[in-house]
Amino acid sequence: MSAADEILDIVDEHDQVVGRSPRGEAYARGLRHRCVFIQARDADGRLFVHRRTPTKLVFPSLYDMWVGGVVGAGESYDRAALREAEEELGVSGLAEPTFLFKFLYDDGAGQTWWSAVYEVRCELPVSPQVEEVAWHDFLTEDEVERRLTEWEWVP
Repeated sequence: MSAADEILDIVDEHDQVVGRSPRGEAYARGLRHRCVFIQARDADGRLFVHRRTPTKLVFPSLYDMWVGGVVGAGESYDRAALREAEEELGVSGLAEPTFLFKFLYDDGAGQTWWSAVYEVRCELPVSPQVEEVAWHDFLTEDEVERRLTEWEWVP
């Protein structure tokens, strides 16, 4: 199954499920769905930063300081956060990510989704998926701050 065929819950402005749709259709029609975003840090507190591959459906080739993705139909935010963190970092046995907050994202151009934000400590050697991550490293907050104006980032 391709990423565009993955089935998502479609939700309303109160994050209540109102239907289901394939991911590609949800994006094309601007249907509100659910996503998780996880900030990963290594044992030294450095942030996991990566560049998305050019084949990503959303924000291709941009730099990102979050791992994450869509919440599948019937999946909880917490389960999706752990699944996405392990998939994108290329690890298994990761500790449960800690929930921080949730908000409704709307880009003003027809794309909107509920976003649950988490953090996780990753002390395991990472091996990100080559289909999703073109480059990666753990960077200090000072290094990330320096790169904010030099690199094009996911909004």
